Amino acid sequence: MTPESITLHTVCGLEEIAGHAERGVSHVLSLLDPGSPEPAGLAGFPAHRRTTLRFHDCLAPAEGLVPPERADIAAILAFGTEARGAGHLLVHCHYGLSRSTAALLMLFAQDAPDTPAEALVARLHALREPAWPNARMIAFADAMLERGGSLEAAVRRLHARQLRVRPHLAGLLRDLGRGAEVAAAEALPAPG
Repeated sequence: MTPESITLHTVCGLEEIAGHAERGVSHVLSLLDPGSPEPAGLAGFPAHRRTTLRFHDCLAPAEGLVPPERADIAAILAFGTEARGAGHLLVHCHYGLSRSTAALLMLFAQDAPDTPAEALVARLHALREPAWPNARMIAFADAMLERGGSLEAAVRRLHARQLRVRPHLAGLLRDLGRGAEVAAAEALPAPG
């Protein structure tokens, strides 16, 4: 979203939501696991528009896991279109690191189609330093926004930077079934 259309962006996890109740949030995008309860922290918010999508933070279908699908990404982009002109957009998932950062990145890309993907990822990273956008969501968005793989490549580079800063994430993400993201990041050459 351009500064003219959205004046403030917030990305957070469930435990942080209540802290934003008095910040004039106009639109909320909730990305939750299927079957999880509604976030209690939203009860204290004044009137706002909200869209809730339910899928797991995973890269592929597996027993007990519902991955993000193309229709979910279309719904996120439709939310972004509706939110144009809003004052304060809050996007949250369970931890504010993967689904929510992927969603906000695709909204940035949707609203600024001529801005290079690297600049959009840098903006996201500055907003939410530990960001690890979900690669499956970004792949769908990249195709739908006709970015020619640039969003995917920029996110892989962000993942590589995050692994250099937080090497412990590699094992954790592999254990969570997200080894493909780790492998793609590790395959990149070290920065010169």
